[in-house]
Amino acid sequence: MVAEGEGFEPPSHTRWDAVFKTAAFSHSATPPHGLILYPVSFDSGILALMTERMPLGESQPMVIREAQVRATLTMPYAIEALEAAFRDWAHGRATNQPRQRVHTPQGTLHLMGAAWHSKGYIGYKAYFSFPTGTRFHVALASAQTGELLALIEADWLGRIRTGAASGVATKYLAREDAQTVAILGAGEQAATQLQAVCAVRSIQRAFVYSRTAERRTAFAQQMGAQLGIPVQAAESVEEAVAEADVICTITTARDPILTGALLKPGMHINAAGANSLARRELDTFAVGRCDRIAVDDPQQARIEAAELVVPIELRKLSWERVQPLSHIVGGIAACTPVA
Repeated sequence: MVAEGEGFEPPSHTRWDAVFKTAAFSHSATPPHGLILYPVSFDSGILALMTERMPLGESQPMVIREAQVRATLTMPYAIEALEAAFRDWAHGRATNQPRQRVHTPQGTLHLMGAAWHSKGYIGYKAYFSFPTGTRFHVALASAQTGELLALIEADWLGRIRTGAASGVATKYLAREDAQTVAILGAGEQAATQLQAVCAVRSIQRAFVYSRTAERRTAFAQQMGAQLGIPVQAAESVEEAVAEADVICTITTARDPILTGALLKPGMHINAAGANSLARRELDTFAVGRCDRIAVDDPQQARIEAAELVVPIELRKLSWERVQPLSHIVGGIAACTPVA
């Protein structure tokens, strides 16, 4: 293994991708930082399916429950919508506000706002993380009048949006012939990562690793049955990524779990778990081996992407090498997949 800060430059013939999730309104091989644009997921056709309303002043916003979101919002649609949002964002037709937090001794309020000008939506996502649990909601309003249109329970919405961002990144940056996926982490966000990658590439098999044997075994059984592909529970990170073309990291790890020594030419990484300077999923060597690095939101990445902030502070990386995923989707930056 090469220690951080040593042997940083890859040989010229090797190529890796990394996309990081920057969570805003709610990533792809670099750290995960998000784009919020949740209004993206609900156009007028979908909203028309929701019937529950709540009188609120002169408005009667729709109340959209978790079950309705799950029944209506599919992964292919989420990827299509998010791709359109990224494209509009690149060309100034959407705006994203980085996440802000309000802390109390007991818990934290997280706030993220966005506007999709070309669609006429503005809104925010808020969630409360406390020892008793985390609760998510989205408020969606008209960008023309400010009228509140919908209040949306947003647990599944957040999961599918995070997965869809990895799907968009994989679509634009991973090899066309990618067939094997490694999922590092088997928590609540992991399923949508695998669903999204399978939606944009012809995946033939997957590996999953979690520190908890029961959890990784259950995930493998569930997702194998759901997606119709072999999903194998791995005994280690090394086993999980050994044959992977695409790697998704979706953990709560504080210290890096994916090291540069494990990477091989042509791999694509969706790093979607860390959203705090106190957490990293990739070590500095892994980031340094990546040919291309993209993030949901560079502004958010500067605040939360420890995988990038640490090597930049060590002068092993510069922000000039970090591209907005929206620029790749919008045709402003090159997006030729790794050969």
